[in-house]
Amino acid sequence: MNNMIEVNDLTLSIRGTEILKHINLSLEQGKVYGFIGRNGSGKTMLMKCICGFILPSSGTVTVAGQRIGKDADFPSSVGIMIETPGFLPYLSGWRNLKRLAALNRNASTEDIRTAMCSVGLDPDLKRTVRHYSLGMRQRLGIAQAIMENPDFLVLDEPFNGLDEEGVVAIRALLQQMNKAGKTILLSSHNAEDIEILCHHVFHMDHGNMTQLR
Repeated sequence: MNNMIEVNDLTLSIRGTEILKHINLSLEQGKVYGFIGRNGSGKTMLMKCICGFILPSSGTVTVAGQRIGKDADFPSSVGIMIETPGFLPYLSGWRNLKRLAALNRNASTEDIRTAMCSVGLDPDLKRTVRHYSLGMRQRLGIAQAIMENPDFLVLDEPFNGLDEEGVVAIRALLQQMNKAGKTILLSSHNAEDIEILCHHVFHMDHGNMTQLR
């Protein structure tokens, strides 16, 4: 099976502090990878490097054969939710996604509706995002990540703010997407999320990474 992501000897230093230390990863297409570790351990920064949001101090990131920062600024087909999703508070969820979709023109009106329904949101709801609950904002962030039908997903704590019913529903959605061939990277503080969803698990601590399984 082909590797979707290759990370070679990646280090990241910010203002003299080493955030990531000689990270090496070979991630296969069609697998789910979990990243665990306390806050500040480097999980989010690694995800940002893979997505091209931050360039490493040294080392390389290659996604689908393209070296990030050299062949491409960002991976060509990725759905991303890193940290708290940011949306325009005075627009509805539907209108927020409609504006975002207009940037790349890779998601149709039907794609947006399907994505919102798949995460349990009503695309016809007129309520503005400022009046969304934390769980609804989280669902909208996941809908934004999947609406363009990307080849792989990078999801940083996707279950934050979800009630038990929401957690079960989003787990099922991610399992369905993985069965369809999607590669998924996710972080979670909930051991059950990792156990249920992930084929391989990596633990991060002070910028160092160890593979657990």
